Amino acid sequence: MLNQKIIAAMNEQINSELFSSYLYVDMANFYGEKHLYGFQHWFMKQASEEAEHAEKFIDFLVKNAAHVELKPVNGETRAYKDLREPLTIQLAHEQKVTSLIEKIYDLADEFKDRRVAHFLDWFIDEQSEEEATAFALIDRYDRLAIDSKGLAMLDEELGKR
Repeated sequence: MLNQKIIAAMNEQINSELFSSYLYVDMANFYGEKHLYGFQHWFMKQASEEAEHAEKFIDFLVKNAAHVELKPVNGETRAYKDLREPLTIQLAHEQKVTSLIEKIYDLADEFKDRRVAHFLDWFIDEQSEEEATAFALIDRYDRLAIDSKGLAMLDEELGKR
């Protein structure tokens, strides 16, 4: 039986993953409105991945006879000041998600729940990759998007994901 604190933290993580999906759909829409369809495609793929992460947590809780408590996703659309801002928001958001997963991992350690720790190992690796990818995208944007040709090249590259 899972500890109630772990269940509560995992339910919060489900909400966080669904919020991430919502946030990335918003970013995709922003880029789509700017006719940057590669960026739009890339962020829609990110949104789908985040929804899949929520599903993994839901599946884990269900298979361990724990209650899944979905909460409203408190998201709102934003007005981004420029094309770079969503990229920096994404990196900061992924870093926040990493810290939330690490808190669940700490609970697993505290309650000596190796099943939970093992389950979270995949997410720890995934978050490492997510942060590195977000950082690399900012770097590529900074190096390539200095003119319209570089921006178009990056947009085309992102559309191939």
